[in-house]
Amino acid sequence: MDNNNNSSSIKLQKYFSESGVMSRRSAEEAILAGDVLLNGKVALITDRMVPGKDKVVYKGKEIRVQKDKKVYILLNKPINYICTLNDEKDRKCAFELVKPLTDKRVWTIGRLDRNSDGLIILTNDGELTNRLTHPKHDIPKTYRVKIKGMIDTRTIGKLSSPLVIDGYPIKPVNVTYVSGNERYSVLQMVLYEGRNRQIRKMCEMCGLEIIRLTRIAIGDIQMGDLGVGKCRFLTDSEVAMLYNKQKGGNKNA
Repeated sequence: MDNNNNSSSIKLQKYFSESGVMSRRSAEEAILAGDVLLNGKVALITDRMVPGKDKVVYKGKEIRVQKDKKVYILLNKPINYICTLNDEKDRKCAFELVKPLTDKRVWTIGRLDRNSDGLIILTNDGELTNRLTHPKHDIPKTYRVKIKGMIDTRTIGKLSSPLVIDGYPIKPVNVTYVSGNERYSVLQMVLYEGRNRQIRKMCEMCGLEIIRLTRIAIGDIQMGDLGVGKCRFLTDSEVAMLYNKQKGGNKNA
């Protein structure tokens, strides 16, 4: 059935996010892997469907949009935890840490790599996920980066300048010196986009060795006294702030 011209049809990726099963990004990966059937046929990344009319199956289970209450959780992710729903290598997943708060299926908005720690948001709200991860929205994310050795102003200037990573020109990053000595330097870096392992690749380009990489803020949401490995629900005002940010609110961290 061709739903491409049906005004009530939506992208398969959006249907997955609205169902609370996974984010749009994860849905794209599942479709490309051939794990999704649309009306009995292997789905394509360009397919659209009509909710309530077409049948979508993921790994043998039919997917239906659920009208569950939306959940928003802030987690201080420890090092050595990954941000995927499950891991074939049996590594520790961040989702294990939020189970005391919810039994709902949630996913991370963006990711922190295994060797990085700090703030990350988990939710079952597909709309917010799409808003915050879309390239056109400038949600600042603030990091503390501990670098081996002393760093000079010239290197800080290079980190702050327009760079090209993996063939893609990145938006300038706001880099400031926080503290340090002969053994290490601490920088604060504010990003307005999240390229894969962006800070690590930037530092590598400048010949810098990272000792620790911690995200300390997402927009106006701060770490506060949230302990490592601990989580809490976002307040209604924090959720509202995230929605308003993508509409062109204050971009200062």
